[in-house]
Amino acid sequence: MSEHTVADHPVWDLLLPPSEHGSPHRHVVRAHGHRLTFADGAEVLDATSGLWNANLGYGNEAVAEAVARATAEASYMGAFRRSHDYARDAARALIEAAGPDAYARVLFSTSGSSANDVAMKIARQYASLRGQEDRKLIVGLRGSYHGQTYGGFSLSGEDFRKPMYGADTSLIRHVGHDDPRELTRLLEECGSQVASVVVEPVLGSGSLALGADMVKALVTLRREHGYLLVCDEVAAGFGRTGTLFASELWPESPDLLLTSKGLTNGSCAASAVLVGHRVWDEFAEHDATLIHGETQAGTPASCAAIVATLQQIRELDALSTARRNGRLLAEGLKGIVARLDLAAEVTGLGCFQALHLRTPSGAPYWQPHVMRMLDAVRARGVLVYPGPSALQFFPALTWSEAEIGELLAAVEAGLTDFAAAREARAAARESARAS
Repeated sequence: MSEHTVADHPVWDLLLPPSEHGSPHRHVVRAHGHRLTFADGAEVLDATSGLWNANLGYGNEAVAEAVARATAEASYMGAFRRSHDYARDAARALIEAAGPDAYARVLFSTSGSSANDVAMKIARQYASLRGQEDRKLIVGLRGSYHGQTYGGFSLSGEDFRKPMYGADTSLIRHVGHDDPRELTRLLEECGSQVASVVVEPVLGSGSLALGADMVKALVTLRREHGYLLVCDEVAAGFGRTGTLFASELWPESPDLLLTSKGLTNGSCAASAVLVGHRVWDEFAEHDATLIHGETQAGTPASCAAIVATLQQIRELDALSTARRNGRLLAEGLKGIVARLDLAAEVTGLGCFQALHLRTPSGAPYWQPHVMRMLDAVRARGVLVYPGPSALQFFPALTWSEAEIGELLAAVEAGLTDFAAAREARAAARESARAS
């Protein structure tokens, strides 16, 4: 039974057991710059950017002012059977930033989860318009994460107790992220039934980047089998890997590019699907209506935030800073690997990295141990994110070199504290057995 009453905390906190709802060390009372203040009094450097959202830090004034102006001028205009100038301006800005040669239209949505849902709809309707009614399968990657709505939930490459919730995975297939041979075999078996292949350029669970061989296979096999290539950059987009979108470095552009989180610097519930020319041309040729609508998609406030965020990325030279911070973070984490036995390897790109951890026997750590490490690092003044036997780091693009140093020092000290406490407990147990 939770010690907190409904009067104390009436919120159903997401992804927490009721016993932890409203606990002071999880309740944020202030977010400013790159730091969070919690109800227990702790002020910590946030190396998660608010779950990849606040890429430019908390409280960016230019974004806040743009949202306030739009809200005052037009408290609500939707994209449901109509449009407006705010949406048009944001779509133009996104296409210009991502590449007009690659993208023709922008569909606004409200979250990364819903963007994944609509991408599945687009892929299946695109196939239907081309007379390929059997193309219903969606292929994702094991270990991937695409959200918590039923479509994105089903597509995510982890278990998440899907059978209990009745998630329908009958038209979903998963392959590994690090070897294209499994994808090749699947497509040889049922390529004519695959509507799309959906990938994160860096898997959010473990910060595992797709290798060049996998990316090359994705675009090559697309030409051979005719599926749509969908790039989920909900987490990786808006500068996190050092370019505005990670897929900019691919040999060919995806057919659908999904973005959210950093899209508005976390200020509004918004996402966008950038639609490639061949997909849009098919819908335009058939004058086909996509059956999808969301009340809060493409509102003036969210669209104004998108335009302001893009402007701020340019004005703050945030992509250059992200590349510098990514190099410093990777170098520092590799140093920790060299000095600490429990640190095994570093993965990821730019400001999207992970430090993978191993026990003395080489086995991965259980998640309760990872959470203790997380607490130990937080006790040293920095908030980091858990991964599968890993600590993950998503600093804002705008961090200073000193803040990167602060993160690295806290991680090394926290992991050292964890190891020392574990050794002390083992010694105490051995002493108890001996006596």
